[in-house]
Amino acid sequence: MQAPDSTGDRDGYRMRRAEYDRAVEAGVFAPGARLELIDGEILTMTPQGSRHATGVGLVSEALRGAFAAGFHVRVQCPLAADDHSEPEPDVAVVAGGIRDYRDAHPIAAILVVEVADDSLRRDRTTKQRLYARCGIPEYWIFALPDARLEVYRDPHAGGYGTVTTHGAGERVAPRARPALGIAVDDLLP
Repeated sequence: MQAPDSTGDRDGYRMRRAEYDRAVEAGVFAPGARLELIDGEILTMTPQGSRHATGVGLVSEALRGAFAAGFHVRVQCPLAADDHSEPEPDVAVVAGGIRDYRDAHPIAAILVVEVADDSLRRDRTTKQRLYARCGIPEYWIFALPDARLEVYRDPHAGGYGTVTTHGAGERVAPRARPALGIAVDDLLP
């Protein structure tokens, strides 16, 4: 077993992303297991309900319309965020095309979206800090219980500097596509 992580912020063993990827490729985990690596810990992801699945579909459809050539909208695919994290955001907009990630997961995204129901607390805390720390310029949480979109911008080491919320009847434009407004109503399941 490897020595504890040298950062001193945790006791014990923190799995590295490269080790996690090797375990996935070797079939260590059950087929279909919904897992992600966050800060060196393997976490189980909440099973998807129909509202969540519909929300993910609506968000990805809206973002595909907003980001055409030069970008790829990934749905529930890994993001190689840092040496100890490989989250699987519900939707991520990354530079390039689908074949650009044949041999390795993207290490950056211009926009990450989590559709949250049971995961809302984790998405607002753990995931928000992770995405900010990794420099994701814009993070959206579509909070199903509140029927609202939370937009996080201006990342820094501890989180995001700007947070706005948007509800039914409002529009929001991704920072990378400021001329485009997406109706929050179009995202509601």
